[in-house]
Amino acid sequence: MPTYEYRCKKCGHRFERFQNITDEPLKACPLCSKEVERLIGCGAGIIFKGSGFYSTDYRSESYKKQAKKETDLSSDKKEEKRAVEK
Repeated sequence: MPTYEYRCKKCGHRFERFQNITDEPLKACPLCSKEVERLIGCGAGIIFKGSGFYSTDYRSESYKKQAKKETDLSSDKKEEKRAVEK
């Protein structure tokens, strides 16, 4: 449920309300009962849940180097095998 921020046009009182998207915007200030306007907010921050979002969840440089070496070695063996078959 989104949080909407309002400001009273008369007294300047600012307040927030949790409302459904389909709810009508508030019209009256809770302090002075005068007209309010809904402010445009910047929204909430993004919250990532699960694994893979922390620096410790990523592969280390040494792991990446070793994996690349293994990939290169396996591709070299495939090339040697092709040369022998010809």
